[in-house]
Amino acid sequence: MKGQKTHPPRTVSSAAMYGSAWLVTAVFILSNSPTPLYVYWQNRLGFSTGTLTLIFAFYIAGLLGTLFIAGQLSDRFGRRRVLIPGLVSALLACILFAGSGSVASLAIARLLTGIAVGVMVSAGMAAVGDFADNGRRRQAALLASVSMVLGAGLGPLLAGSVAQISSQPAHPVFIIGFIVLSSALWVALRLPYPTPPAKQIQRMPLRLPRIPRENRPHLTCGILAFGPSITATSFVLSLGPSLLSRLLHIQNPIIAGGIACAMFLTATGIQFALRHWNVRRIFFASAGATILAMVCLIAAVQYSVAWLLILAALFAGAGQGLGQLGGLTLIGLHVPDNRRAEASAVMNIGGYIPAGLLPVAAGFLIDSLGLASGATLFALVVIVAATAGGIFISGLLRKDSATPDTHSSAVTPENS
Repeated sequence: MKGQKTHPPRTVSSAAMYGSAWLVTAVFILSNSPTPLYVYWQNRLGFSTGTLTLIFAFYIAGLLGTLFIAGQLSDRFGRRRVLIPGLVSALLACILFAGSGSVASLAIARLLTGIAVGVMVSAGMAAVGDFADNGRRRQAALLASVSMVLGAGLGPLLAGSVAQISSQPAHPVFIIGFIVLSSALWVALRLPYPTPPAKQIQRMPLRLPRIPRENRPHLTCGILAFGPSITATSFVLSLGPSLLSRLLHIQNPIIAGGIACAMFLTATGIQFALRHWNVRRIFFASAGATILAMVCLIAAVQYSVAWLLILAALFAGAGQGLGQLGGLTLIGLHVPDNRRAEASAVMNIGGYIPAGLLPVAAGFLIDSLGLASGATLFALVVIVAATAGGIFISGLLRKDSATPDTHSSAVTPENS
């Protein structure tokens, strides 16, 4: 049949699925490893909260710029040709982080990290699905999503633990990261990625990523859920340690890393716990968790209560995990194989634009209005976005009532 892909034997495809997932995990370990070290770098280099969020914005800029082309290149020329440069960018970022002595070096390292993450959330996650037959599409979507949030949680836990026992934590943290990423590069060079048909390898003018018209409701739902939720987790990653230090007078790096880790472990666990829910319920739960996260954040900064900040991080993780799972599930079930990486790129572009802009705005608001006022304004904006997203998702899924898995979780063998 035209467009149908040939799968390797099931045992080979299962190993390849998990191997591809390891690439995603390894890069996301790097992506959030700097989180517990921001206060260390702030004290050492003397930059403001606004500058801190700008450094984080370089990560978002690299990610978004990569998403515009990585999915298209991966779908047309094959996963390997895109994944290898992405892993090399991550290795270079490790080297820069380990020797960081200026704001500029941190910004460049974050830019390279964003490029690597952009490759993984488009080509890397699509590669996990490449080795799944029709009966394992939801399993592949879950594995891709969990591999991302698991790595995102392990990174800050590693960095916080090392920073607790070392006065110069950057060197050992990123040496470990370099070793982990080297193993991922070794795996990527050996995985049996499918080769695109010769007619698919053609000269490609650069263009905005796009998806088939019939899949636009699916991607819109994913963006509306994923955008507010990942904006909430981005705030915790970029400004969480500063909140702990300035508002709650907690400067322990392992606590900052542990909160970020717990946030993403919550995202991982809730995906497993609710994986049999239908997509509509998953999206609504994502919106509800994100709203609760922001309510807890407002209460934490207004009343200086540490446990409320921790609760905000956990709810934010749950919101991101569910929003991401719902979006990837719709992509895996409905988007054609040769457009899946591009579709994943579209969903992540829609999510990461607010995740980059709003925390930066919050950082400068905090500098000008104070910590409590700036964080509260940020939280109110996210609450409005999550509420509006839930309402629009309800309307889109009602119109798209023919969409499999929208109203029933009994779609694939894994759901029965």
